[in-house]
Amino acid sequence: MARFGGRRILITGGTSGIGLAGARRLAEEGAELIVTGRNPDRLEQCRKLLPESVQLVRDDAADPDTGRRLLEAVQRGVRLDGLWLNAGYADVSPVEDVDAGFFDRMMNANVRGPVLQLAALSGVLNDGASVVVTSSTSTYEGAAMASVYAATKGALISLSRCWASALAPRGVRVNALVPGPIDTAFRDFMPGDVRKSFEADVTGRTALGRVGSAEEAAAVALFLLSDEASYVTGAQYAVDGGLTMV
Repeated sequence: MARFGGRRILITGGTSGIGLAGARRLAEEGAELIVTGRNPDRLEQCRKLLPESVQLVRDDAADPDTGRRLLEAVQRGVRLDGLWLNAGYADVSPVEDVDAGFFDRMMNANVRGPVLQLAALSGVLNDGASVVVTSSTSTYEGAAMASVYAATKGALISLSRCWASALAPRGVRVNALVPGPIDTAFRDFMPGDVRKSFEADVTGRTALGRVGSAEEAAAVALFLLSDEASYVTGAQYAVDGGLTMV
């Protein structure tokens, strides 16, 4: 039987990048999938990239109703074997330009969203289920322009450790995926020259000397979602080419 045969897994932010790479692999390995995304065009593109059996749900993690919406998508009487809290976005700003709107938008999407999503879905997680939370090596990099984004991703690591303790009595495992420089559209908000300079600098500091692929990061998330990681909880798995090794 395929590794995820008969397993029902929900991925937030699964319409691009690492989430989409993971969704495609999970579908190939037999999972029954619910995939969320905010952008209707990307959702439509995913309809062509993923099997018809995949349930696509439009959802904005920054919306206070995100938890209720996802619980409705799971449907009454259905339970989850895996939950990948992957939705989020990045933006940068000089310290002196950060205002309440900038702060609230990123905190709402990257921190409040996953908190409300897990709060709503924890009751439909099967005993022994796995939760994966996507953080970022930005937590550790100390990039001058990324203070708020790094704070949101650091909060997710703290949350995942607390959730691991809270859900352990049910055998539910919670782990953090910590991607570094991965080749996705995640940094498309940067002007071309800024992005090129940023990626060259980051790549130059990785031990492997290259950017990773979305598929490489997704493979680690799938490991954490699988029974192969049955004795792993409260952990952080960096997929960063050695960027943060000490």
